[in-house]
Amino acid sequence: MQDVTNQRLSPGDTAPAFTLPDADGKEVSLADYRGRKVIVYFYPAASTPGCTKQACDFRDNLAELNDVGIDVLGISPDKPAKLAKFRDAEGLTFPLLSDPDRAVLTAWGAFGEKTMYGKTVTGVIRSTFLVDEQGKIEVAQYNVRATGHVAKLRRDLSV
Repeated sequence: MQDVTNQRLSPGDTAPAFTLPDADGKEVSLADYRGRKVIVYFYPAASTPGCTKQACDFRDNLAELNDVGIDVLGISPDKPAKLAKFRDAEGLTFPLLSDPDRAVLTAWGAFGEKTMYGKTVTGVIRSTFLVDEQGKIEVAQYNVRATGHVAKLRRDLSV
């Protein structure tokens, strides 16, 4: 059993670097976004109801986020083929990245113990971060709700 103590990130921390394959197997790095703000969000599984709602909310708000210089990246443990199916089924227009060994999820504090239906389980903790142009964490939100989260984020960021 791996250690599941979560090292959570806070505003001002340097965002942990990563390079992960997207839905088409193309490598995407956090460093690719240097000089722009980027929302990095972690979700448990493609094509599940909550994750679909959250991804579609990001899709539907992407133009407004992009207009103020914010890009979006979604990360889950799903394999690229499953991500491609999810992207195509939902018309998602931002990169979905695959982290099957959960190394990036763990580095960002988005994998570990959580409570689900009253039980403590180990899994993906739905989390959202805003990384600034210099690669620092500006906003760190853990245990976010899938529904209404993007609207709240936009309010918080005045977008």
